[in-house]
Amino acid sequence: MGGSDAVVNLQPVITDEPAARRARLLAALYIVQEQYGWLSSEAIERAARRLGVPAGQVYATASFYTLFKLQPQGRYRIQVCEGLSCHLVGGADPVLEHLGQRLQIGPGETTADGRFTLEVVECLAACGSAPVLRVNDDLYEHMTPERIDALLERLRQA
Repeated sequence: MGGSDAVVNLQPVITDEPAARRARLLAALYIVQEQYGWLSSEAIERAARRLGVPAGQVYATASFYTLFKLQPQGRYRIQVCEGLSCHLVGGADPVLEHLGQRLQIGPGETTADGRFTLEVVECLAACGSAPVLRVNDDLYEHMTPERIDALLERLRQA
């Protein structure tokens, strides 16, 4: 994380009221992560100073919520749904296994080239289209090994 970009971007959530500072912590962490893709220790310390809360509290909050990432993420975050519908159609495990084989990584890992991060999530709220996965903000439905291969090829060429 370079420069003071995150400090400038946190200005909308800075307040003089101590209770409000703590309440705005989630918003501040979200802003920093949106800008940098993850929350480095430097970003956590900077947010703590700007909000006037202990760095330990900021870290505890960031590590509690799964939406916050404490490690660098790949350019493409692939989230595989493991919700009930995806399991019932027999798709969640094969989708995850196929992606792991193709990318040579497991859940929570990032490829050596920094292009892909593989994650497992509980539900992507697209049960009627199971099995599903999300790449960054895009949802992909009715996934099969063939569709996964085509998707990975498109992403590699992008």
